[in-house]
Amino acid sequence: MKLEDVRSYLAHFGRTGLLALQALWAYKIRSLFVIVSVSLGIASLTVIIAAHDGANQKAEELTESFGPDAVLVLGGDIFNRPVGQRTLTLSWSDLKNIRQSLPGTYLVIPLRSVAGKTLRYKNKNWNVARIIGSSANYSEAWNWPLISGRDFTEQDVTRALKVCLIGETVAKALFTKGESPISKTIFVGSIPFTVIGELSYRGYSGGGGSSLDDRIIIPLTTMAQRFGVNRQYFRGLRIKYIDAKNMRANVENLTSYLRKLHNLAPSDPDDFTILTAEEVQQFLSIIKGGLTIFLGVTAVTAMLVGGFVLANLFYLSVSERTLEIGLKRAIGASKGAIIRQFLLEAILLTILGGLLGIALGLALAQALFIFNLIEIRLSLKMFVSALGAAMTVGLIFGLSPARQAADLDPIRALRGDG
Repeated sequence: MKLEDVRSYLAHFGRTGLLALQALWAYKIRSLFVIVSVSLGIASLTVIIAAHDGANQKAEELTESFGPDAVLVLGGDIFNRPVGQRTLTLSWSDLKNIRQSLPGTYLVIPLRSVAGKTLRYKNKNWNVARIIGSSANYSEAWNWPLISGRDFTEQDVTRALKVCLIGETVAKALFTKGESPISKTIFVGSIPFTVIGELSYRGYSGGGGSSLDDRIIIPLTTMAQRFGVNRQYFRGLRIKYIDAKNMRANVENLTSYLRKLHNLAPSDPDDFTILTAEEVQQFLSIIKGGLTIFLGVTAVTAMLVGGFVLANLFYLSVSERTLEIGLKRAIGASKGAIIRQFLLEAILLTILGGLLGIALGLALAQALFIFNLIEIRLSLKMFVSALGAAMTVGLIFGLSPARQAADLDPIRALRGDG
């Protein structure tokens, strides 16, 4: 194609675009209806893509933090537990036996939690979400690095010392910026604890929607003495294995061993639940799938409604613009030129609707993120997909009215009876 041909084509396209904009401006209210209806579908699509990408990213982070070499054992069958079934089924005896006799493990720590209490440091108070009881090597077991300080030692646990690790949310709430919490004394209720370690930012929610950073960790023995929890049983076990490549075999061995320790008959169900990084991923996939289906149906429905609104208003526009179409045909405009103009008008409207929809979608996604309902991740794919979907709606639903306009008989159109 010659340079002159390219320039001529661009000039023609520019004139057509200007005519399309003038036509849209002449019917402002009608154009606004189309833009708003299309934007609702694009907003839903934007939330879908941002949430899906955010969920994928968070799944990777959760899997990495959970650890491919680790399992979490919880008391009770959390998936099929009958009402009233005891959930505290893991004992110190289980812990001791697993540490001594289960092959392939190198770290086994217990876990217990109680509802949060008011923390106090000088004149500052904070209602912490959870108090966690654990044992030595908590940070290593949960792949949770410390910003400063140290982890629990066996001596801390054996002597039931009043020491603690704190999450980032707690540190920010009680201490001023730049102030080190290490060696400071905070009160948990009326009990003084010395901060020995500050955990790094985790950035996501745990059970009940509370942030994992909004917690304080104390020795499990101290929790039993000071907060009256059951001294024989605890809620969970965190186990790390030397060989992460054979986790299925590790889980099978652990299951068999726990069933033996708990004297379960072959017909008895497990009275514990074992979670691995694979189960975490599967759970997140179910959530992502449900979210995608729900928002997907919403997005498709909204875009179809927007498309039908566009088509109906363009059919009305054709009937009102028969004189304009007849004049254009009379002075030599081809059917293709008429189709291109109406399609361009439709695409411009849907692009404007797409841009508005992206803005609405981002605002909605941000609101959901603030309330910890979903994770979002912005990407070029989101913008391209949203605008591509908007243009597709314009092409599909604008084509039939454009063809109707092009098929009008010029003579009848000029007489106004097209």
